[in-house]
Amino acid sequence: MDLRWFPLEDMANLRDRINSIFEEHVREHLRPAAGEAREWAPRVDIYETEASLVFESELPGLSRDDIEIELDGDRLTIKGARKLPEGRECMRVERLYGPFRRSFAIGVPIEQGGVTAAYRDGVLTVTLPKAKQAQARQVKVKVE
Repeated sequence: MDLRWFPLEDMANLRDRINSIFEEHVREHLRPAAGEAREWAPRVDIYETEASLVFESELPGLSRDDIEIELDGDRLTIKGARKLPEGRECMRVERLYGPFRRSFAIGVPIEQGGVTAAYRDGVLTVTLPKAKQAQARQVKVKVE
């Protein structure tokens, strides 16, 4: 019988167990009281196509009026607020409420007049078309 010790694997398992305890117990006490708002950060996926940059953000439970999108130079900012419904007495609040703000440096020239935003099924999609000079071009190499 071969008994080998893998210390790095054991340390990774210990880290995972400690993180699990932290997530389950300690975080519970760090949450604000019911009805109390705190800034939060919605998750965002960013991907690039040949012609544009696309930002997709999970914003369930918000209306279009709760969301603001700003493009200032090479910085995209998505901000707004999720409000806890008034008059509701919650026994437990696990979802985050309050203001949010996410800002991203773009890094490529954008065709500002073509920026679009759509909000469907709780997902905000912001599409930033690249300026013509920023789009990749294929150049054929001539062999002589």
